[in-house]
Amino acid sequence: MLQFFRKSFGSKFGLALVMGFLLLLGLAFAAGDIAGNKSFGGAAGGDRAATVGKGRVDTSEVERAVSRTVENLRREQPTVTLKDFVAQGGFDQVLRNVIDLAAIREFGEKHGMHIGDRLIDSEIAKLPDVQGPDGKVSDQLYKAFLQQRGLTDSQLRRELGNSLMARQLLTSADVGVTVPGAVVQRYAAVVTERRTGQIGLLPSAAFAPKTLPSDAELGAWYAENQKNFIRPERRVIRYATFTDAVLKTVPAPTEAEIAAAYNANKAKFEASENRRVSQLVLPTEAAAKAALAETAGKSLEAVASAKGLSVATLAPLAKSALAIQTSQAAANAAFDAPKGKVLGPIKAPLGWVLLRVDAIEGKAGKTLDQARAELLPELIAQKHRAALTDFSARIEEEFDNGSTLTDVAKELDLTLTETPPLLSNGQIFGQDGKTAPPELARVLPTAFAMENEGQSQLAEVEPGKQFLVFDVAQIALSAAPPLAEVKQQAVAELQLAKGATAARAAALKVETMIKQGKDLGAAFAALGLPLPPIDQVNLPREQVQAMGQQTPPPLAMLFTLAKGQVKLMAGPRNRGWYVVKVTDIIPGKVAPNDPRLPEFQQTMARVTSQEYSQQLRNAMRTEVGVKRNEAAINAVKTRLSGGN
Repeated sequence: MLQFFRKSFGSKFGLALVMGFLLLLGLAFAAGDIAGNKSFGGAAGGDRAATVGKGRVDTSEVERAVSRTVENLRREQPTVTLKDFVAQGGFDQVLRNVIDLAAIREFGEKHGMHIGDRLIDSEIAKLPDVQGPDGKVSDQLYKAFLQQRGLTDSQLRRELGNSLMARQLLTSADVGVTVPGAVVQRYAAVVTERRTGQIGLLPSAAFAPKTLPSDAELGAWYAENQKNFIRPERRVIRYATFTDAVLKTVPAPTEAEIAAAYNANKAKFEASENRRVSQLVLPTEAAAKAALAETAGKSLEAVASAKGLSVATLAPLAKSALAIQTSQAAANAAFDAPKGKVLGPIKAPLGWVLLRVDAIEGKAGKTLDQARAELLPELIAQKHRAALTDFSARIEEEFDNGSTLTDVAKELDLTLTETPPLLSNGQIFGQDGKTAPPELARVLPTAFAMENEGQSQLAEVEPGKQFLVFDVAQIALSAAPPLAEVKQQAVAELQLAKGATAARAAALKVETMIKQGKDLGAAFAALGLPLPPIDQVNLPREQVQAMGQQTPPPLAMLFTLAKGQVKLMAGPRNRGWYVVKVTDIIPGKVAPNDPRLPEFQQTMARVTSQEYSQQLRNAMRTEVGVKRNEAAINAVKTRLSGGN
């Protein structure tokens, strides 16, 4: 049901607004965002993108924000490029948000709000990359953090200050937002409406030319459309695994080592005695003496029960532990008494105690020779671990001194295996459903972080048992392949692109015929081509919304049009054109006591609060005044798009 209120996010315009709002919130918690990405750089810090009140927004600040956004998008869509991001309006939206942050800061300071250095310091202290082993900010790590991300201390503080001001001012925009019940009921009725309509597809393949393009035409088209053929970064990993069996000889523990281990654990091998004790606590010495007299003919439990008390049984304890539980005097008495005897009364912190020894558990001590069998396995394991550590250090030292993976594999008599091209998520490029061998799972992030090929490393697959030596044999950066490698696919795509142009022209003809009163089916038939049958739609909105992100775009469009309206929609990747027509809209009915209304009201309040936040940003920007430097902005935009 709630999908109705989210439908506005389905359009490019609505999505841009939501992306902008989410980016602003992300920047409002900038510590994690700033920490995660590097800037593309290339902008001088003195270049002014805009004047905001008495302050300014530098082009370098805009580039850093664009960098962070694109890097975040690449986590979900590895083929996203800067050029594509700019072309789809992403740069303009990021620029607006950066300017908004500066305007919010100016507005807050104008009205007496201030972000102090100590508050910014607290945000910096939250960055994990600047924290030393003691959890405090390390000056050395902080300087490395700034250098790695191309930031100065003042730039970082400015961005954090802007974000903190936005957090304080914008989070109050949605406090107490409510939507009248009548409005909620009206929109809830829309959710329950039913629509009938028709959806027809004009596939590009039906309109594609039969004549193949010339090499010159294909080359020119491919040069303009390479972004549609970009392949994600791939890496080929060479590796070999081995176990601790490479340790041919591990020296046995010496007598001195066995003796040292025995002495270090002497308390463990000494004779010991534990006693299980029951105790009855009484308030006075007189009461305790009276109870002790009664135990001559009754059990301690019976005496306690007659007085409304209970006997506590303590687990088997050593003398020192029993002293902590009771008192030293009680422990001394218990360890001097025979089993079954009731002792007391003895003064204890909580009163006077009667004790009874229920069991005596003694353990004989062990001499060095007797403890040898127990000590040897652990000593052998320790020496094995030490040998593995030394072995690993030697292999790593060989790599540091220039030995190659081939050299080490030959030395260890290992067979190297080379993977097919892998993606960063472990999938094999071009082979759906196939992934890298499981033993590579732990080293994939390292392999994709290496800057060059042939950097050999050692890693543990199973700590202390299985190891792996590896390097990256080949790095293929994210880029479009040469035309020769994808010529057949490019020809097919070019033909479909031409077919899509012809299909659009046919769709416009169909649209004109429908507006003149013709049925969609008859209009399709008039084209004289074999086309897919018309889909007849008769669905409630709720059923469509239940499809969520799986809703076909033409079906979603049918639920945005007015009765009798017809509209055209391009299919994805030049696959054709849809013609969508609404024939009837049957309004839904929602009673004032419908149980779904509270949920609708909460969702509408959330959407309304987002609108309030947007309007507040607009008002702040207007009050402080913003003057954009279009020449500098266009220069940055051109540079990020790959132009000169």
